[in-house]
Formats: sequence, C-alpha cells, structure tokens
Amino acid sequence: MVEINPYSALSDLGSSSSDRVAIADNFDTFLSLLTTQLLNQNPLDPLDTSEFTQQLVQFTEVEQTIKQNENLEKLIQLSAANTLTNIVGFLGGEVTLSGTSAELKGGTASWNYEIEGASDNATISVLDSNGVPVFTTSGPAPSGKSTFLWDGRTDAGTTAPDGTYTLSVTAADANGTALNVTTEVTGIVDGVNFNGAEPVLLIGSREVKLDEILSVRLPDTGTQSLLGA
Repeated sequence: MVEINPYSALSDLGSSSSDRVAIADNFDTFLSLLTTQLLNQNPLDPLDTSEFTQQLVQFTEVEQTIKQNENLEKLIQLSAANTLTNIVGFLGGEVTLSGTSAELKGGTASWNYEIEGASDNATISVLDSNGVPVFTTSGPAPSGKSTFLWDGRTDAGTTAPDGTYTLSVTAADANGTALNVTTEVTGIVDGVNFNGAEPVLLIGSREVKLDEILSVRLPDTGTQSLLGA
C-alpha cells in the first residue's frame, strides 16, 4: 500500500486556506489508492486495515491543527483591532502618570504633587531642559494632594517657549525635617504612534506607554493654579 504522510504538510505551513486545499488533495489521492487496493486485494490475503486506519487518524489530526491555526489567526486579528480601538479612545483625554516632566503647550503645564505632612515652607521650582530654574514660588502647603498649573511665565517676566519642563517640590515640617513629596504629571493625548513594537500615546513630543498611565479623564478647564490648593 502506498503511504501518504499527512504530517509532511506541517513542515511548511503557510496560508491556512492553501494548507486545507493541499490536505484535501492528499486525502482524495489517499482514498483513491485505498479504494483501488481494496478492490484488487487478494481475498485469501486481505489488506491490513490498521495501516490506513492510522493514516485516516493522521489526516484528521492535521486538519484539526490547521483549523486551530485559523482560529488563532482570527483571535490575533480581533485582539489587534480591539487594541487599536482602545488606544485611539485615549485621543483628547487627560492622562495622569508618575513623573516630574510635563509639556508646556499653549501656555499651560500641569503637575500633581502630594506632600506627606503639612509644611510651613514649601518651594516649587520649574526647570527647563537644561535643569535651570525658570520659575520659583514658595509658601505654606497642606498635607495631601495638590495641583500646580504653570502658565509659562518666568521669573524674568518673559514667556517660556513650549517644550518639556520639570517640576521640583521641596517641603519641610515645623521642625525643619524634610517631607516626602511624590509628583504626577497630566497632559492631553494629542496623538498615537504605531511605529514601534507596541503603540504609544503622544503628549506633545513625549511618548507614553499604556502601562505608565495612572488615570484618564476628559479635560477639566476649570482647575485653578494655586500653591497648596
């Protein structure tokens, strides 16, 4: 009996549809040969059915594998489409993430900070890309979370150009002991970059991965800029 090995098709799987056609052709050939041999077998020495039964099982297994590959491809396509839909949904939203660097754009940059304890003398400084302070303010600050909005005005009375700026917050309690301060940044998502291995959000010139985001919401245009408020 001529043996047709269906597993040879697994060595070079390409398009699922073409694989299915190849398996179908091999299976038709297999059945044709099997029928011919059954019709011409020696009644005194009949064919051993175990061999072609095993090959029938092999054909079934290979076909099931191809079907699984087709289902996997569909799941991957659905997952990619779902990721695309989800990340595009961030456009126009205000995202919050841990960090000290924020984009000044259109005369607005925003930071959130949290002081672990009330401070009689907290200092907030905005630094440019070279680490040089361009704006500084100080005063009492309560314990807890606060928001600082900077309009781009510098200590020199000029308007800072759009770009990336860093916030530095230092605080001490009544005894002069330094208090721990954590900082978060907010920004409006104005683009998505799909060129890398994974899509990233664009906040001005800054790229932000999805796992860096702490929260997202619609922009709030009524927030006041006030130290410790």
